[in-house]
Amino acid sequence: MADNWRSKLITQGVARSPNRAMLRAVGFTDFDFDKPIVGVANGHSTLNPCNAGIQPLVNRTVQALKVSGAMPQVFGFPTVTDGIGMGTEGMKYSLVSREVIADAIETSVNGQLMDGVVCVGGCDKNMPGSMIAMARMNVPGIFVYAGTIRPGHWKGQSLTIVSAFEAVGAYAAGKMAREDYEGIERNACPTTGACGGMYTANTMSSSFEALGMSLLGSSQMACPDPEKADSAEASARVLLQAIRNRIRPRDVITRKSIENAIALVMATGGSTNAVLHYLAIAHAAGVRWTIDDFERMRKKVPVLCELKPSGRFVATDLHKAGGVPQVLKMLLDAGLVHGECTTITGRTLAQELKDVPARPRADQEVIRPIERPVYAHGHIAVLKGNLAPEGCVAKVTGLKKTSITGPARVFDSEPECMRAIMAKKIRPGDVLVIRYEGPKGGPGMQEMLAPTSALIGQGLGESVGLVTDGRFSGGTWGMVVGHVAPEAYVGGPIALVKNRDSITIDAKKRLIQLNISAKEMAARRKKWKPPKPRYTHGLLAKYTKLVSSASKGAITDD
Repeated sequence: MADNWRSKLITQGVARSPNRAMLRAVGFTDFDFDKPIVGVANGHSTLNPCNAGIQPLVNRTVQALKVSGAMPQVFGFPTVTDGIGMGTEGMKYSLVSREVIADAIETSVNGQLMDGVVCVGGCDKNMPGSMIAMARMNVPGIFVYAGTIRPGHWKGQSLTIVSAFEAVGAYAAGKMAREDYEGIERNACPTTGACGGMYTANTMSSSFEALGMSLLGSSQMACPDPEKADSAEASARVLLQAIRNRIRPRDVITRKSIENAIALVMATGGSTNAVLHYLAIAHAAGVRWTIDDFERMRKKVPVLCELKPSGRFVATDLHKAGGVPQVLKMLLDAGLVHGECTTITGRTLAQELKDVPARPRADQEVIRPIERPVYAHGHIAVLKGNLAPEGCVAKVTGLKKTSITGPARVFDSEPECMRAIMAKKIRPGDVLVIRYEGPKGGPGMQEMLAPTSALIGQGLGESVGLVTDGRFSGGTWGMVVGHVAPEAYVGGPIALVKNRDSITIDAKKRLIQLNISAKEMAARRKKWKPPKPRYTHGLLAKYTKLVSSASKGAITDD
């Protein structure tokens, strides 16, 4: 008998009426009330390609649960698409949606006292939102990723959504013909599935394999491929076994398993957003984890995969080359992940990887041998200095130089900066400062994919720095620093920067410095006044009041 509210009520001889009557209306019979009720959190949506292919996966999940002796109950959660909202007011809801998703899943599962939950999601915030909910509730759960998109093609070039953003800058700079600009836009997204490089969605989904909360080999499958639905069915069966064996998320999500997840993020060249999301996941699971732990992991783990945005390959290429299991097996043999960590299957990570080859196949170039990495150390660096006392995050892959000192070009919003870039007012050596875009100030910590992609399209990706209290898309690369904390809205030093101030970014020294005296800094601070909130009612106003610093993961229940 399931360990849930229904069995307790039956044992006490209390209730055979109201709750049973309502469940009968949704298909329960006399034989079903003792079965585990398993929630299926359904992220299906036609708002975006990332989530538009989810319903078939949910259908297979439901079928598998019924066949295996459970009673599935499907409920939805909302999604916001960064790639569509980018550069608009809608983008302010993106990070906010992570909390909304977590709250929605918690509300449904705990409100109906379900015995377990399968979360099926696709776009960037679906993954951390689902994992935060599962860690909070500590009800047996598993995550099923909707799958990655297949790459698009134009004139022999493999495309992702970032190709379209970079084409904007190239076309505006006169470096691209209109035919190619339109051809890239029309061919960048040929199927359903999440953005195809090692951007945020693929970063988080692949890291969940290392965390132990998704099935190995499942995260880089293409959304339309039959194996993706097969994986959803297998996930449902594994979850039901976890319910019977009482394996809960906090048995799986530990400090060591988070180290495994971050090791995988570093090895695959994943998104800087993983920093924000794993701080939040750790908080939800009650695990001690700080922003400095990412720097500790960076020093230990090499980058083994040459994936977009700065590399040549996409997620489906990684899958064909052996996927996450191959990378994890190499890290395990090198002593860089903890093989004793329990996974949702009930087996350890080492047991799950037992039959994976020790070395990557020689006929592929996506995964490098560990003795010949793309980079000797991880690519996500945590910088500190007088401009970011609580820390900030830089992504240093693909750069020929990892430091810059230059004059500040200060903008109090992303659109203001974008207008200057498109008007060709930015010069090599400039350090752009985009502020009041942090968790509270934005609110919602917008991604800066539009300006960074436009800079790259104009050929300025290597020669211009960008510093922001906002964040970056997983598709961003260049001399960029985000998550600056404290943010401008609460009076962080980034609020005190003036045009033409000298700023130094040095990834090797892990330094971000505003080159003015402490005396001048103090004088400016005395004159600074907090801005009025951009929103005074509704969801964004509530978020502004509740959200923490980025250095704590931009959580709302601190």
